[in-house]
Formats: sequence, structure tokens, C-alpha cells
Amino acid sequence: MTDTGKITVKTLQKMKQSGELIAALTAYDFFTASFLDSAGTDIILIGDSVEMVLYGAESTLTANMQKMLFHTEAVARAVNRALVIADMPFLSYQTSLGDAIQNAGELLQAGASAVKIEGGWKFAPVVRAMVDSGIPVMGHIGMLPQSFNKTGGYFVQGKDEDSARQLMEDASALQEAGAFSIVIEKVAADTAAKITESLEIPTIGIGAGAKCDGQILVVNDILGLFDKFTPPFVKKYADLKPQIINAAKKYIEDVKGKKFK
Repeated sequence: MTDTGKITVKTLQKMKQSGELIAALTAYDFFTASFLDSAGTDIILIGDSVEMVLYGAESTLTANMQKMLFHTEAVARAVNRALVIADMPFLSYQTSLGDAIQNAGELLQAGASAVKIEGGWKFAPVVRAMVDSGIPVMGHIGMLPQSFNKTGGYFVQGKDEDSARQLMEDASALQEAGAFSIVIEKVAADTAAKITESLEIPTIGIGAGAKCDGQILVVNDILGLFDKFTPPFVKKYADLKPQIINAAKKYIEDVKGKKFK
């Protein structure tokens, strides 16, 4: 964008209208967030993927509010331009509207400008309650990492007519409830394209083809720093793991060889 000012939810809407694609990445710490912000990233998401990427968990389910608040504060301190969005962890918004609003509000107090929740039409009332309380909400449909036990794994959604129709209904309900954007994860490309075309709010794809209004990936994946599980749609833009290991080996050699100064 020619405007280098702070990205807001209204900025994203203007980007969709103008056809400018939205570039989003995750970050979990001050330094990474500052680098991504300097590079011109439009959205920086503190994802509950932090549980897998930084803490070595098998899923995102063990992320909690304490951790999300901790990492949100660190990221928010580093960012000047990008829109900072925090994931709401499992069970932080599913139990009651009161809890959902309280927890979302705490993430905004920690420095986020918006929150993201997973789920379709069933969570439209949650989105509406948050938005009515002054909390911008990004939706998330398709493959839902917090629901992988229910679905039995991580599968591409929207491949058949019924599934595609349900995703369209989910997206429409979230938009009507006041969501300012929707992440579409691991959805058949043609279905994601139809959803994007049908909505007035921008869509951010992850493994959902090239026709969404933007894309998001986990920063550790694109840097080659997380190889425990790499989705097939991820593109590595750097391979830092061997460089870090090599640097550490050279340091160790200098120390052991009494060459360190």
C-alpha cells in the first residue's frame, strides 16, 4: 500500500475493495514481530499455534489465556504498523458469552487490536456479542485445529457440494454477525474462491488456494525453523535451521579450542 500508516480493520476492507492482497504471518515474540512489521506485513497473528511451534505440543489445545496474553504483550510492544490479532485459545470463548467477552477484552488490553475465533454459524452469537462490546473479531472456518479430535484429523474441507454449502453458510453467518474478516483454512480452492467472491469482508487463506483476499502462514514454517510437521501448502522462503546449528557448532569449536575472545 502507498499508505504507510497503521493498518486497521477498515484498511483491510479497502484492500479487498481495491484488489490489493493482504499478507499475514504469525509471530510469538518481540524480535520476530519487529522484523515482520519492518518488512511490511499487513497482519501479525499471535496464533495458538505457539503451543506447537514454541512449546513442542502435539496440538493447539493446550494453549491457554495466560500464554496467549504473555505472547500478545510481547508482540504488541514490537509492532508499529501491522494489525495485531490474537487467537482465542480453546475453551476461552466456548463456555459462555460472558467469558468470551472477558477473555477477548483481556487480549485487547494486552495489546491486540482484534481477536480470532474458530467456528462457523454456531459461533455467530459469540461474534455478535464481542462486536457489540467493541471487540473486532476475525472468524475462522474450514479445517479447525481446535476441533481436530472431533473431525479425526486435519482434512481438506469443502470438496463436496454439501460441505461447500455449509462453509458458505458459515461464512455468511459470521459476516452478518459482524466479523471483519475470515480465515479459510485447508478448504478446496474452488470453494474458497466462491466464498471470497460472495463476501463483502476479506478472506485470508491458508491452504485454500490463491483466490482469497490474502494469505497467512506460520512464520517458523516459512523460515525453515519448524520441521516437526510441515503442511503441504507451506513454501519455505529460508532454511535457517542448518545455519543456526552451524553457527552454534562454530561457537562451540572456538570455546573448546580456546579460540574464543
